[in-house]
Amino acid sequence: MKKIRAAITGVGAFLPEYRLTNEEISRMVDTTDEWIMQRIGIKERRILTGKDQATSDMGAEAVKQLLQKTHTSPAEIDLLICATITPDMPFPATANIIAHKADIHNAWSFDLNAACSGFIFALVTASQFVESGQYKKVVVVGADKMSAITNYKDRTTCPLFGDAGTAVLLEPTDEEIGIIDHIHHVDGLGRHHLHMKAGGSLRPASRETVLKGEHYVYQEGQTVFKFAVSKMADVAAEMMEKHGLTSENLAWLVPHQANMRIIDATARRMGIDPKQVMINIEKYGNTTAATIPLCLYDYEEQLRKGDNIILAAFGAGFTWGSVYLKWAYDGGAVSC
Repeated sequence: MKKIRAAITGVGAFLPEYRLTNEEISRMVDTTDEWIMQRIGIKERRILTGKDQATSDMGAEAVKQLLQKTHTSPAEIDLLICATITPDMPFPATANIIAHKADIHNAWSFDLNAACSGFIFALVTASQFVESGQYKKVVVVGADKMSAITNYKDRTTCPLFGDAGTAVLLEPTDEEIGIIDHIHHVDGLGRHHLHMKAGGSLRPASRETVLKGEHYVYQEGQTVFKFAVSKMADVAAEMMEKHGLTSENLAWLVPHQANMRIIDATARRMGIDPKQVMINIEKYGNTTAATIPLCLYDYEEQLRKGDNIILAAFGAGFTWGSVYLKWAYDGGAVSC
């Protein structure tokens, strides 16, 4: 009996219309377009600006597009997992809200919090349900409204983040395609270097926490950069070595889009050509759980069935990991 694998059979995305440029950022804090491009590689980022608009709105629009592209009825979905660190509210799960807004009523759903590694952690979690043979159609959402937790008076973090919603459909296959392997790690000591100080049970919201600006992203940039470069590069290279992949037979590296220097270091560690690396950080910035599927969405037309692809991410926690998959369809074969 052939092994059942979980394969990505479609990708959807939603991007807010408003573009926050480096020139606008430079009017908020002491920085320049040149500095941001040289240090980070971001030109602009999308920001969700509508009244009462939240992470679920972006996630739901991505799911609706995905279902339309793949000719899938909402009633067919068995499970929806949402990777996010910017839920609409502490509870209920944003996944539940997305399912309701996308007219998905026959599935159960839950959120997964692994920061910038959220999508690959959620993807592997979802794949287990498909591989069990019990689930035929599972949606994985990666969505974050990072503008909601970004301090636009902090020059070290405000150029980094953007907003986006993404979704992929997982279905079973007995072909030699789909998700082949994963390597995931966490180190809770990393919480000291990248976190949000208040708003949880440790430091509930109060007048003091609000006045101190403790409900925004806090990051110790140099420490996080050093960890991200080494961990993301190492785990991607480990996956290549484990499966005998080389620059000749690897089609694409899909790295988390946090910083161009981290992306470049990962590609060098893997010994691959820059042309084999999916990059869209210049257009969207760091959309946290949405970056990797947003790359797949942008590059979908270039993908071919059987392509060897490695996804790699590093996030707060610390969390990091890689996923090896063989792409399941020719780009352009799935369209609205």
